Amino acid sequence: MLKPEKITINDILNKKKDKRKITALTAYDYPSAKIASNAGIDIILVGDSLGMVIQGENNTLKVEVEDMIYHTSLVSKADPDSLIITDMPYMSYHLSIEKSIENAMKLIKYGGAGGVKIEGGEKRIDTIKAIIDSEIPVMGHLGLTPQSINTMGGFKVQGKLKKKAEEIYKDAIKLEKAGVFSIVLESIPEELSQIITNELKIPTIGIGAGKFCDGQILVFHDLLGISNEKTPKFVRKYANIYDISIKAIKEYIKDINSGNFPNDNETYHTKEDLKGFIK
Repeated sequence: MLKPEKITINDILNKKKDKRKITALTAYDYPSAKIASNAGIDIILVGDSLGMVIQGENNTLKVEVEDMIYHTSLVSKADPDSLIITDMPYMSYHLSIEKSIENAMKLIKYGGAGGVKIEGGEKRIDTIKAIIDSEIPVMGHLGLTPQSINTMGGFKVQGKLKKKAEEIYKDAIKLEKAGVFSIVLESIPEELSQIITNELKIPTIGIGAGKFCDGQILVFHDLLGISNEKTPKFVRKYANIYDISIKAIKEYIKDINSGNFPNDNETYHTKEDLKGFIK
């Protein structure tokens, strides 16, 4: 049986043209990438959300380029059919265009990503153009941009008022003109994401942005219910791995204490007489 061809950026663009939905999911390591790819996900995003999901931080701001290279390389080792996109973390594309290109290159060259994601609109245009000119595909990200939570006052819905909505809309137009191949729209009103999606020729990927986006993305651990922590309104849990795991581990502890684990089928035996070890 032939292995399916890897999904490319052209495949993602064609899905928009053909009005077929795009599926995306975060993954941060080898097993999660295997699961996502084998399930048929189009895009795997190695998100800087790993700062919160994997590292236990309250936000994404402490994530370093080296963290992203490491986790992207783990995802790449899974050889997924999905297109791998990785986040450029906080301050990796803010200081100079030259340094931004260098950091993006590292994520591609050493991490194995097929493209990078950059948060922000107009103020990031020159940097995004330069990275694209360096033959590195870029995915944009507008609305709630987690790396800007200090200026946004926290994880809050963006674009509820007309002035901010217009700003996000204009930024989306500018990002498309700059050459990004898609844009993540996070935590914005559905009415706004519909307008943007209808206007753009490139795909929009929604997370908390309603049903009219060309695709949707969720965090792997949220979708599967791996954590019991509170999740945003837009998260739908398709499983409850946390409760299943707690139950399984409690049964394991019970079986150890009762002497039921390991049983004879789980134990190795020898036919040799080992009594000779005792002097």
